[in-house]
Amino acid sequence: MKIAVTGKGGVGKTTIAAVLAKLYAEEGHRVVAADADPDANLGLALGFPEELLDEIVPITALKKLIEERTGASEDPTFYKLNPKVDDIPDTYGKEYQGIKLLLLGTVETAGGGCVCPENAILRRLINNLVLHRKDVAILDMEAGLEHFGRATTQGVDRFIVVIEPGARSIQTYRNVKRLAKDLGVPEVGVIANKVRNMEDERFILTYIPKEEFLGFVHYNTEVADADRNGVSPYDFCKTATEEIRKIKENLLFCPKH
Repeated sequence: MKIAVTGKGGVGKTTIAAVLAKLYAEEGHRVVAADADPDANLGLALGFPEELLDEIVPITALKKLIEERTGASEDPTFYKLNPKVDDIPDTYGKEYQGIKLLLLGTVETAGGGCVCPENAILRRLINNLVLHRKDVAILDMEAGLEHFGRATTQGVDRFIVVIEPGARSIQTYRNVKRLAKDLGVPEVGVIANKVRNMEDERFILTYIPKEEFLGFVHYNTEVADADRNGVSPYDFCKTATEEIRKIKENLLFCPKH
């Protein structure tokens, strides 16, 4: 299973990505969790110790490696589009409790995308994670739609759009669905997070097609408590974890389009 978790800022996509990764690891799967958000905090949500997180360098910050692999050391306008990346997850990722964490970093862009050595590395690395490794891959994407502009998420099995009850989240879902189709990823699932009551549930079900809806995660103060205590929601929030566990099972049975 190769999943890219996306959504607008603040909807809780990192919490969802972290708990999904922990649930797959719980079953004995090899899991790679890739944090593509510039404000990287997936490691904390996974419960990684801070001293281990301090050892992880974002891939896009490894300038010497990027220059060597892409051949862009002398002239950055000429570089390999298919650099060697298959060793990067094991060399530069860190593992804790059955989950290997990679920090992808971000690429400075202007306009609709970036054609640069850093982006070539990211595209090939994600391609390697989703097409050439047998691990479960959970990609915690940056907020918004910038990753679609760089087309780094081609090849994933499914986009999961995390939304909350509101018009802006619904708009983000529609944009992701349209852009995912352009990338050849027809499977888009929706998780509604921070749902407070039946009114919120009815709002979501009014706008999200039944075949794309994966489930609700209700508003829970324990998620914020977990963050304050520096622990994973998986270990601290039983109710939210069980709701996400049911959603994980839905991923196996969602009808194909």
